[in-house]
Amino acid sequence: MVASIIEHEPPYTVGYFVGSLSSTSINRRLSKALIKVAPRELEFHEIPIRELPLYSQDYDADYPPVAREFKQAISKSDAILFVTPEYNRAIPGGLKNAIDWASRPWGENALARKPSAIIGASPGLIGTAVAQQNLKSVLSFCDSPQMNAPEAYIHMTEGLITDDGEITNEGTEAFLRGFMESFYDFIVRVLTVVPRG
Repeated sequence: MVASIIEHEPPYTVGYFVGSLSSTSINRRLSKALIKVAPRELEFHEIPIRELPLYSQDYDADYPPVAREFKQAISKSDAILFVTPEYNRAIPGGLKNAIDWASRPWGENALARKPSAIIGASPGLIGTAVAQQNLKSVLSFCDSPQMNAPEAYIHMTEGLITDDGEITNEGTEAFLRGFMESFYDFIVRVLTVVPRG
């Protein structure tokens, strides 16, 4: 397989998933904070997952409108950011359902070759480490190139990030800024070298 260099100028469009369906999700707060500290070359739009029905192969012949719009939002994104909690040492069911919709029907996987990054917040000390490993396994099967470093498991303490995404701790802000700068660099690397079969 030969690699070819392609032209792609910023800004890059990043679609992001919030893995929690909760209106008061700490991961939604985290997503707002990440957007505030991200490089200006990245533009963000949330890809909502709440309205998706449970995936079934019965839909493959004719996706409902909400699922078609969902897949189009992924296809129009240059990269994908996953901001997710951990439920029972795995990713939330709603997020897994969304990935199932994104990857089907067979041969129409919207996540294939989309550069991705994973981050998550939890009140627990280990953040979302186990859920992230679970998600990495799923995304690997979906052929989505993943940023593997830095790993980001955010221990969300009271007041660390406000409801509008302001980060109150300088060390946390610096870390999240560095995470998003690394994601930008990763997107550039993936999108400027495209395999040619």
